[in-house]
Amino acid sequence: MNTDVLIVGCGCSGLYCALNLPETVDITIITKSDFESNDSYLAQGGICMLKNDDDYDSYFEDTLKAGHYENDKTSVDLMIRSSQDVIRDLISYGTRFQRDPDGALLFTREGAHSDKRILFHKDITGKEITSHLLMEARKHRNIHLLDYTTMVDIVEDNHRCFGAIIRRNDSSLDAIQADYTVLATGGIGGLFQHSTNFRHLTGDGLAIALKHNIELKDVNYIQIHPTTFYTKKAEDRSFLISESVRGEGAKLLDKNMNRFTNELLPRDLLTQEIRKQMEKDGTDHVWEDFRDIPAKELEEHFPNIVAHCLEMGYDPRKEPIPVVPAQHYFMGGIRVDYASKTSMDQLYAVGETACNGVHGRNRLASNSLLESLVFAKRAALDLMEHYPFVRKRPDLFSAINYSIYLDASAMERDYAKNVREEISRENEGRPIGASYRDMEAV
Repeated sequence: MNTDVLIVGCGCSGLYCALNLPETVDITIITKSDFESNDSYLAQGGICMLKNDDDYDSYFEDTLKAGHYENDKTSVDLMIRSSQDVIRDLISYGTRFQRDPDGALLFTREGAHSDKRILFHKDITGKEITSHLLMEARKHRNIHLLDYTTMVDIVEDNHRCFGAIIRRNDSSLDAIQADYTVLATGGIGGLFQHSTNFRHLTGDGLAIALKHNIELKDVNYIQIHPTTFYTKKAEDRSFLISESVRGEGAKLLDKNMNRFTNELLPRDLLTQEIRKQMEKDGTDHVWEDFRDIPAKELEEHFPNIVAHCLEMGYDPRKEPIPVVPAQHYFMGGIRVDYASKTSMDQLYAVGETACNGVHGRNRLASNSLLESLVFAKRAALDLMEHYPFVRKRPDLFSAINYSIYLDASAMERDYAKNVREEISRENEGRPIGASYRDMEAV
């Protein structure tokens, strides 16, 4: 197969990158599962936007404070100042954010934010954004979408990327030759016992980067979400109870139904407080009490959370629900510059699999969708500045030894093992978000 630009992953960053490339460019997007099984669809809380210039300093400081001041300040500035442009694009694609009776955008607040600056659509903001990006992509004849297609390796020569080797759903192997490749492979939740992520997101982009000596950054910076629904049942993934619920007034209670912490602490600090309380109480969870939130607001703002709680046997309008921390987000990843370029020529990385330094050691709530979109657009614009530029290399593809990729299970185990070992290596002697070993005990 031949394409101009190959994008690996169809979450919000991959789709938005494609939509910011001109229709004269032939684009192929592949995804490991179906088009909706990506973590962009799972984002409940919302997406940040700079409301006005008066909010800039506090937004900037909130992001740095949450990230323990390890953030790249230029990346943070680019994200914040680009936010209104991104929101305008999303609205033009049909994204519906909550509005007041006069039609003005409504904002909510989450943990570690000093003001309300988060746009939302009920409690399914990620689905609202990503589904409209997908619908828009399907309108473009130059964008070709392939589901159940897994990248098993990239094709490179002299540290230049010329495309990828793929495995189709029928286990057959093929290759896609591309002038440019964009990795948008998502997070690493599939490596953890408890995670809010889809199980098939196992850090493939990182594993392939390790294999080809592509620079990584802060791979031990892994965020735990403080509140996921606790159950003894083995589930595919942990159901997230959005931080917005606490932003609207929900309280955290110990086993005696007493409040024990400030619910709007940054996620890593709140997780520590919850774990300390669980250890003190000798319990596997704490309780989250929604009852200070008016029932009408609860049902309109958080309908899916309410529905899940009811399905699990709890009515959050009348009683607290059990919650426990779980792995949620990956702040580290493949090192990229301000244009999302990796250390390998002709290769970009965007979204959760990339690390541009925005988040530092801990992500501020609702910065993930915004950061992914801002730097996906920057990747597309930078790519076009250098296009056309590359000579095809059919000799590389004719020389591929497909036999080394035949055992899919063995390859997946090796890739997962290599990523885990890199996380553990980085943990030695450095401050961490949470290590794989920590998460096994959650």
